[in-house]
Amino acid sequence: MVDILADTINKIKVYESKGMYECVVPSTKLIRSVLDAMKANKYIGGYEEIKDGKFKRVKIELAKKINDIGAIKPRYPVTLGEYQKYEQRFIPSNNFGMLIVSTSSGIMTNKEAKERKLGGRLLAYVY
Repeated sequence: MVDILADTINKIKVYESKGMYECVVPSTKLIRSVLDAMKANKYIGGYEEIKDGKFKRVKIELAKKINDIGAIKPRYPVTLGEYQKYEQRFIPSNNFGMLIVSTSSGIMTNKEAKERKLGGRLLAYVY
């Protein structure tokens, strides 16, 4: 099995470290939702969906603001009281970076999930 989200996050990490301005990844609803969270927090400049033959792909405009990004595996379930434990594990400092969480209300950052008092599953971290 292939984890498309982990592959996409790894590709973004490699392209950012090489100083490239854009990358193209497969398009899924999950990937677009994660990119929306990253765009809202200004980790990427934006993205657009392009049609490549019969497949859809996403062209991501990199903003050169990512120090590190990674997929969280296994996708730990997290309750409202456990966010701090995972923030300390994956993010280097308080208010520096974010966790991306899949909740019953959609994909959002850990700060949004805490404000809405939601738990979920951890997908990725970015700082």
